[in-house]
Amino acid sequence: MKLIIGLGNTGREYDFTRHNIGFLALDYFFKLHGLSWQTSQKFHSIWAKHNDIIFLKPQTFYNEVGLAAKECANFFKIDPTNILAICDDFNLEFGQLRFREKGSDGGNNGLKSLTNYLHTTDYPRLRIGTGNPELRQKIGDINFVLGHFTQTERELVPNILTEAAHRISDLS
Repeated sequence: MKLIIGLGNTGREYDFTRHNIGFLALDYFFKLHGLSWQTSQKFHSIWAKHNDIIFLKPQTFYNEVGLAAKECANFFKIDPTNILAICDDFNLEFGQLRFREKGSDGGNNGLKSLTNYLHTTDYPRLRIGTGNPELRQKIGDINFVLGHFTQTERELVPNILTEAAHRISDLS
Protein backbone atom coordinates (compact mmCIF):
# COMPACT_ATOMS: atom_id res chain seq x y z
CA MET A 1 0.00 0.00 0.00
CA LYS A 2 1.14 3.57 -0.76
CA LEU A 3 0.21 6.97 0.58
CA ILE A 4 0.26 10.03 -1.66
CA ILE A 5 -0.09 13.25 0.28
CA GLY A 6 -0.62 16.68 -1.24
CA LEU A 7 0.65 19.52 0.91
CA GLY A 8 -1.39 22.67 1.32
CA ASN A 9 -3.38 24.87 3.67
CA THR A 10 -7.09 24.60 4.34
CA GLY A 11 -9.48 27.47 3.80
CA ARG A 12 -10.79 29.25 0.74
CA GLU A 13 -8.30 32.09 1.14
CA TYR A 14 -5.51 29.61 0.28
CA ASP A 15 -7.28 27.88 -2.63
CA PHE A 16 -5.08 29.03 -5.51
CA THR A 17 -1.88 29.93 -3.69
CA ARG A 18 1.65 28.70 -4.33
CA HIS A 19 1.71 26.71 -1.08
CA ASN A 20 -1.36 24.77 -2.25
CA ILE A 21 0.11 23.43 -5.49
CA GLY A 22 0.23 19.97 -3.85
CA PHE A 23 -3.54 20.11 -3.28
CA LEU A 24 -4.07 21.41 -6.82
CA ALA A 25 -2.01 18.56 -8.28
CA LEU A 26 -4.04 15.91 -6.47
CA ASP A 27 -7.33 17.59 -7.36
CA TYR A 28 -6.33 17.63 -11.02
CA PHE A 29 -5.26 13.96 -10.85
CA PHE A 30 -8.66 13.13 -9.31
CA LYS A 31 -10.49 15.02 -12.04
CA LEU A 32 -8.61 13.09 -14.74
CA HIS A 33 -9.37 9.73 -13.10
CA GLY A 34 -12.93 10.41 -11.94
CA LEU A 35 -12.08 9.96 -8.26
CA SER A 36 -13.77 11.70 -5.34
CA TRP A 37 -12.74 12.71 -1.83
CA GLN A 38 -14.14 11.70 1.58
CA THR A 39 -13.67 13.46 4.90
CA SER A 40 -11.91 11.76 7.81
CA GLN A 41 -11.71 13.24 11.28
CA LYS A 42 -9.40 10.37 12.23
CA PHE A 43 -6.75 11.46 9.72
CA HIS A 44 -7.48 15.22 9.97
CA SER A 45 -7.86 15.03 6.20
CA ILE A 46 -9.83 14.71 3.06
CA TRP A 47 -8.84 11.33 1.65
CA ALA A 48 -9.61 8.58 -0.83
CA LYS A 49 -8.53 5.02 -1.49
CA HIS A 50 -8.04 3.80 -5.05
CA ASN A 51 -6.61 0.33 -5.61
CA ASP A 52 -3.70 0.08 -3.15
CA ILE A 53 -3.15 3.82 -2.87
CA ILE A 54 -4.38 6.19 -0.19
CA PHE A 55 -4.58 9.84 -1.30
CA LEU A 56 -4.53 12.46 1.43
CA LYS A 57 -5.12 16.21 1.62
CA PRO A 58 -4.51 17.16 5.28
CA GLN A 59 -6.96 19.64 6.73
CA THR A 60 -4.33 20.93 9.13
CA PHE A 61 -2.17 23.92 8.43
CA TYR A 62 0.81 23.36 6.16
CA ASN A 63 3.34 23.16 8.98
CA GLU A 64 1.34 20.35 10.68
CA VAL A 65 0.71 18.01 7.72
CA GLY A 66 2.95 15.41 9.34
CA LEU A 67 0.29 14.70 11.97
CA ALA A 68 -2.23 13.62 9.31
CA ALA A 69 0.39 11.61 7.42
CA LYS A 70 1.54 9.80 10.55
CA GLU A 71 -1.98 8.88 11.65
CA CYS A 72 -2.92 7.61 8.20
CA ALA A 73 0.36 5.73 7.72
CA ASN A 74 0.05 4.10 11.15
CA PHE A 75 -3.57 3.09 10.54
CA PHE A 76 -2.82 1.49 7.15
CA LYS A 77 0.68 0.29 8.20
CA ILE A 78 2.43 2.21 5.42
CA ASP A 79 6.21 2.50 5.59
CA PRO A 80 7.60 6.03 5.05
CA THR A 81 9.41 4.83 1.92
CA ASN A 82 5.92 4.32 0.43
CA ILE A 83 4.73 7.85 1.23
CA LEU A 84 4.95 10.36 -1.62
CA ALA A 85 4.74 14.02 -0.58
CA ILE A 86 3.76 16.56 -3.25
CA CYS A 87 4.73 20.13 -2.39
CA ASP A 88 5.73 23.54 -3.65
CA ASP A 89 9.35 24.63 -3.88
CA PHE A 90 10.15 28.30 -4.36
CA ASN A 91 13.79 27.48 -5.04
CA LEU A 92 12.85 25.62 -8.23
CA GLU A 93 12.09 27.47 -11.44
CA PHE A 94 8.35 27.99 -11.90
CA GLY A 95 6.82 24.83 -13.35
CA GLN A 96 9.88 22.62 -12.92
CA LEU A 97 9.14 19.26 -11.28
CA ARG A 98 11.75 17.38 -9.27
CA PHE A 99 11.40 13.92 -7.76
CA ARG A 100 13.67 12.57 -5.03
CA GLU A 101 13.47 9.28 -3.11
CA LYS A 102 14.60 11.02 0.09
CA GLY A 103 16.36 14.15 1.23
CA SER A 104 16.24 17.28 3.30
CA ASP A 105 13.25 19.52 3.80
CA GLY A 106 15.03 22.33 1.95
CA GLY A 107 13.36 24.86 4.23
CA ASN A 108 9.85 23.63 3.36
CA ASN A 109 7.83 23.58 6.60
CA GLY A 110 5.46 20.89 5.32
CA LEU A 111 8.35 18.53 4.61
CA LYS A 112 9.85 19.50 7.97
CA SER A 113 6.58 18.46 9.64
CA LEU A 114 6.54 15.15 7.76
CA THR A 115 10.13 14.48 8.81
CA ASN A 116 9.35 15.30 12.46
CA TYR A 117 6.25 13.09 12.63
CA LEU A 118 7.66 10.22 10.54
CA HIS A 119 11.08 10.40 12.26
CA THR A 120 12.87 10.01 8.94
CA THR A 121 13.82 11.84 5.76
CA ASP A 122 13.52 8.58 3.81
CA TYR A 123 10.24 9.28 2.03
CA PRO A 124 9.83 10.28 -1.62
CA ARG A 125 8.83 13.79 -2.59
CA LEU A 126 7.70 15.48 -5.77
CA ARG A 127 8.53 19.16 -5.63
CA ILE A 128 6.73 21.55 -7.95
CA GLY A 129 8.63 24.74 -8.71
CA THR A 130 6.90 27.98 -7.82
CA GLY A 131 10.02 30.12 -8.10
CA ASN A 132 9.76 33.80 -8.93
CA PRO A 133 12.86 35.28 -7.25
CA GLU A 134 12.09 38.94 -8.00
CA LEU A 135 8.57 38.79 -6.55
CA ARG A 136 9.73 36.69 -3.58
CA GLN A 137 12.45 39.21 -2.74
CA LYS A 138 9.98 42.08 -3.05
CA ILE A 139 7.22 40.65 -0.79
CA GLY A 140 9.12 38.17 1.42
CA ASP A 141 8.93 34.39 1.76
CA ILE A 142 5.71 34.09 3.78
CA ASN A 143 3.71 36.47 1.59
CA PHE A 144 5.14 34.73 -1.45
CA VAL A 145 4.14 31.16 -0.56
CA LEU A 146 0.75 32.26 0.78
CA GLY A 147 0.19 34.54 -2.20
CA HIS A 148 -1.93 33.80 -5.23
CA PHE A 149 -0.34 33.09 -8.59
CA THR A 150 0.31 36.05 -10.87
CA GLN A 151 -1.69 36.27 -14.10
CA THR A 152 1.26 34.91 -16.08
CA GLU A 153 1.70 32.02 -13.63
CA ARG A 154 -2.05 31.23 -13.69
CA GLU A 155 -1.84 30.73 -17.43
CA LEU A 156 0.93 28.15 -16.94
CA VAL A 157 -0.62 26.26 -14.01
CA PRO A 158 -2.83 23.90 -16.12
CA ASN A 159 0.22 22.59 -18.00
CA ILE A 160 2.11 22.14 -14.73
CA LEU A 161 -0.80 20.23 -13.20
CA THR A 162 -1.00 18.00 -16.28
CA GLU A 163 2.69 17.15 -15.94
CA ALA A 164 2.30 16.59 -12.18
CA ALA A 165 -0.69 14.26 -12.78
CA HIS A 166 1.42 12.21 -15.21
CA ARG A 167 4.21 12.00 -12.63
CA ILE A 168 1.73 10.93 -9.94
CA SER A 169 0.46 8.19 -12.26
CA ASP A 170 4.02 7.04 -12.96
CA LEU A 171 4.87 7.00 -9.24
CA SER A 172 1.72 5.26 -8.06
